Amino acid sequence: MLYSLSRLGFIGRLTWLIPAMLLGSIFFSASVFASETATLEYTSHIHSWVGYASVLIFVLAYVLVTLEEKIHLSKSKPILLAAGLIWVLIAIFYQSIGQPDVVHHAITDSFLEYAELFFFLLVAMTYVNSMVERGLFDELRDWLIARNMSYRTLFWVTGILSFFISPIADNLTTALIMCAVVMAAGKDDPKFISLACINIVVAANAGGAFSPFGDITTLMVWQKGMLDFAEFFALFLPSLANFVVPAFIMSLAISTQVPSQESVDETREKQGGKAIFGLFLLTIITAVAFHNFLHIPPVFGMMMGLAYLKFYGYYLKLKSHTLTAPDFDNPGQHHPESNEFNVFSRIAEAEWDTLFFFYGVIMAVGGLGFLGYLTAISEAMYGQLGPTWSNVLVGILSAIVDNIPVMYAVLEMNPAMNDFQWLLITMTAGVGGSLLSIGSAAGVALMGQAKGHYTFLTHLKWTPVIALGYAASIGVHFLVN
Repeated sequence: MLYSLSRLGFIGRLTWLIPAMLLGSIFFSASVFASETATLEYTSHIHSWVGYASVLIFVLAYVLVTLEEKIHLSKSKPILLAAGLIWVLIAIFYQSIGQPDVVHHAITDSFLEYAELFFFLLVAMTYVNSMVERGLFDELRDWLIARNMSYRTLFWVTGILSFFISPIADNLTTALIMCAVVMAAGKDDPKFISLACINIVVAANAGGAFSPFGDITTLMVWQKGMLDFAEFFALFLPSLANFVVPAFIMSLAISTQVPSQESVDETREKQGGKAIFGLFLLTIITAVAFHNFLHIPPVFGMMMGLAYLKFYGYYLKLKSHTLTAPDFDNPGQHHPESNEFNVFSRIAEAEWDTLFFFYGVIMAVGGLGFLGYLTAISEAMYGQLGPTWSNVLVGILSAIVDNIPVMYAVLEMNPAMNDFQWLLITMTAGVGGSLLSIGSAAGVALMGQAKGHYTFLTHLKWTPVIALGYAASIGVHFLVN
């Protein structure tokens, strides 16, 4: 989910040095604050050799993460190594003070927390990959391209669809589908492509903020039990404001002309695409029911939903032997058509680098939290600034640093906040990434897909307008919630 430096030039490379500087300054501030606060848990470990070494390892690893595209080193590698090294140092330190069992319990808790999120995300990714393989999203793309819409209408349609699809599918898949539409329909209008891509990124991120399934950060908040499933939908209107305000302003710069239409080679959807979508909805219902009514972690409902897909895959396998298709070389004749569906192939296509990166983040940040850094930062931020300003700043920070470690750090801090404030940080961490093109997976992906049309600088030009939407979403949240 991180980031294409090779396409950003000097400004992009400079921007990606900021996370390391921010992380270093945050941990340094935590150390200073801890020295003044004798009551903080694990304060002595912050000033120990293991504390300083762990912070240094984490910062160096994150620098390598941000340079992923420049040095061609996948982001999971440095963060996995960092997580292992941090816990090795912690174990050695606690061995030296005669408390080895403490580390065992701490690392087990962090790993079990990751395991729940891992299997939850794996099932969700498998379903999305299955719908992609069946051609369900391609069919939607072809249908949109074939409509006789003006540039401005297409701008709004792709934005609205991004807003409503991303709460179910991930924002990356949603953005790629909608970008394919605007690239095909707007090839004669580069300005339309760039503005439509910005709109898609903002809409996809905003749509993912009001659903536990819309983004990894919202999923983490739900899995952690900070908010109930239904409570997330209180963010619908604030998220809508985040999308609509900049979309309205940008739409004024979009032409009302109708693009020239060419024949569209429509993609034939394979059997079962819509049925798999229905099973995905049933899986979501199962996970929510497990959590709300049986008090079972939702990941078990997702794993049961994987069984739905595997049984349906078995049905498709049996059905594939009876299908025939026209033989165009011999008119009037038919030949057997292969329509087999392999669930394990869809599992293999999951974003493994992201899943392992997620493991490294949780374990590394968990180690730093165990040493006492997150407690110190929580006291420094939420104790001094208060929850509102801290949550707003966390959202802005997520435009520079990936929102996964930011949100996980906040969850580990577990500052004393009511549901209103947990909703606020859920929203700001989700939509704050829209402020920069490099702030979300959707933005990074579209810089590659719409290369030359959607860039870091074209997005940056409209950042003040997007910031208005960010402020509007916060205002609407205070107004309605």
